[in-house]
Amino acid sequence: MCGGLCLSKRMRHSLVHSTLVLFFGTNYGRQKFVGQQLFEQLCNLLSVSRLFLRPDKIYMLRIFSIFLLFAFAPNGRERVEPVLLPVTTTLRGVDVSHHQKVIAWDSVAAKDPLDFAFVKATEGGDFIDSLFCHNWDELRRLGIRRGAYHFFRAYGCGDEQADHFLSQVEMMPGDIAPVLDIEILDGIAPEIMLQEALIWLEIVERQLGVKPIIYSNQHFYERYLAGHLDGFPLWIARYSSEKPFLATGKSWEFWQFSNEGCVDGICKKVDLNVFSGTHEMLDRLCWYPEREQQEAPAISLP
Repeated sequence: MCGGLCLSKRMRHSLVHSTLVLFFGTNYGRQKFVGQQLFEQLCNLLSVSRLFLRPDKIYMLRIFSIFLLFAFAPNGRERVEPVLLPVTTTLRGVDVSHHQKVIAWDSVAAKDPLDFAFVKATEGGDFIDSLFCHNWDELRRLGIRRGAYHFFRAYGCGDEQADHFLSQVEMMPGDIAPVLDIEILDGIAPEIMLQEALIWLEIVERQLGVKPIIYSNQHFYERYLAGHLDGFPLWIARYSSEKPFLATGKSWEFWQFSNEGCVDGICKKVDLNVFSGTHEMLDRLCWYPEREQQEAPAISLP
């Protein structure tokens, strides 16, 4: 016996396999062979050590041996490649807030041209993103199609949050319709959250004459929003290489496919998005005050 580490050969190989899968994944190749050899040699060392060392020294040797097993086994992890904007004919964009720090928009426009960008403007009833004005103005200066979003807090009144957003965002012709970001309940009953969100949507649509866009992650949308906000354009978040398919069959306009994007000019990881249509289709989601706007239909609140 070698005090716990001296197992049967079959059990040793099983332990080495399980450990390597945990640390390196299933594609570990040479790590399996090296791990087994290390394990056998360490067990032999511990068996001999029992003849010469005191119990407390043997315990420390066991700890050191386990350290060696993991410290010197070859690292089979594949290098994680940065997530980049796709090089396709699909319209590509990002969404940013103060979390991305100060963005060098000139570098972004020069090295990785965007078709659109969303900027966080407000949150709740009184919060203003500290870099909203900078980002908003820079996008206009560079001619990048821009859109502003409001992060909805379910514990706040929908009318107050709508007024707060409208008071901070100066829309210009060609800007993408306002976005309502709904992704948390804040401990509020779902039906109350929906009621206040619909109030926000109704006020903004009536004020600007354009339908706001709904943003949410796929799980939250299908659990709380599906079937209640189907009349609004949808921006869905699903971090995958596979396009989202909603259980209700509703189509999405924007898809946020990653929150780990790397873009020249943006020092932090950034959300990456694509638009499902053409430039002309995107233009139809934008605000133009000179367009003859039909009166927005009344939204029945639950």
